[in-house]
Amino acid sequence: MLGLSELLNIASIRVTFITTEHILHKLSNNSQNNSADLLSFRAVPDGLPDDHDRSPEDVGDLIHSLHMQAAPALRRILSSGGSDGSSPVTFIVVDGVMSFMVDIGEELSIPVLTFRTISACSFWCYFCLPTLIKEGILPFNDETDMDERIQSVPGMEGFLRRRDLPSFCRVKELADHTLQLIISETQATTRSSGLILNTVEPLESEILSHIRSVIPNVYPIGPIHAFLNKSRRSSMSSLLTEDRTCMAWLDVQPPKSVIYVSFGSIATVTRDQLLEFWHGLVNSEMRFLWVLRDNLVVNADGEQETCVPSVAAYEKGRIVSWVPQLEVLGHPAIGGFLTHSGWNSTLESITVGVPMVCWPYFADQQINSRFVSDVWRVGLDMKDTCDRVKVEKMVRELMEEGERSVGMRRSASEFAEKVKSSIDEGGSSYAELQRLIHDIRSTGTAGEVS
Repeated sequence: MLGLSELLNIASIRVTFITTEHILHKLSNNSQNNSADLLSFRAVPDGLPDDHDRSPEDVGDLIHSLHMQAAPALRRILSSGGSDGSSPVTFIVVDGVMSFMVDIGEELSIPVLTFRTISACSFWCYFCLPTLIKEGILPFNDETDMDERIQSVPGMEGFLRRRDLPSFCRVKELADHTLQLIISETQATTRSSGLILNTVEPLESEILSHIRSVIPNVYPIGPIHAFLNKSRRSSMSSLLTEDRTCMAWLDVQPPKSVIYVSFGSIATVTRDQLLEFWHGLVNSEMRFLWVLRDNLVVNADGEQETCVPSVAAYEKGRIVSWVPQLEVLGHPAIGGFLTHSGWNSTLESITVGVPMVCWPYFADQQINSRFVSDVWRVGLDMKDTCDRVKVEKMVRELMEEGERSVGMRRSASEFAEKVKSSIDEGGSSYAELQRLIHDIRSTGTAGEVS
């Protein structure tokens, strides 16, 4: 969302960035705002207590609370009409799980675009969930064969398995709150004026064509971070403090010799899982740069634990709390990425041609990892397993010279070139971004985007 705001700023469009008080506090602690004249921040309550951890497992509670608590505050901000000294809002770009904003937009006669920050393939699978329910594929039961092929998601018939469906599909009751919430919010996208996706036409062209059959106005404008890099700009803030000492360590490592390990900003692991990864990485004898967040390890009750292996026992490894990921992935020393398959991480890795080992955690990540391994063939899928033997085997297969490794690197390099071409003038993402900017401007030059 911040990256999109920055792109609109570059186009001289004034943006009001509305987020929750919880997130704005984190942004304020790590702010690097380069566009104070064109970007302003406003905060609304999310309705959850300050000590709530807002974990992925509780995403349903968060979304429900936002619908109840944030809607009135958002309506007040958007309906002020410049009476508070700001420019009147002429356009709304809203997160895809906040469909109530479409109602507010209609009430105030302001057009609304939905921005889904997941992949196109994940969004399309979400959209097809009612069909999976109708055909009896959902819900799962104790006898479910997780490797059974799914034939009910157009464009994915040849490779999608039950285990590749979003994590919230692994429920035994259709009444599950999160499942029903994701279904209703995704279907509501058809009520907005269009859909923005942070993806690239050459990467997901077939899936985008299926999405356009139900949502004709789609803007695939990604990768957003690549546009910002090309403009010599970067996303303005990080929610975590970066440890840049890792860059000097990478500088003295041989080319393509280091596997970068990170499970993103919200995924968690148990102590046993962490140790399996540790032993697998050490046994592979590969150099590694591993991000271990303070809140990465949890116990069976979801409570935070402290368990950081001693890197002194393995001189080829380095452990840090957080890194400038775009710089790390683009460093010549990086030869592979062990990732949770979040869409940002996946797209960032594809953009620089770095192959992946995927260990998806939740939501869209299960589908992303299947596309990485079996569609784009730029990595290996390790979902639903976590043992040191498998970790060692896949890390070696990715990093060592071999027929499969060479094939993955070739595919990754080819997709990196396609991504680069897409953001150049005349490329598909460049054209879609210009169309988005034109459509926003055409609503009135005196106002601003929210």
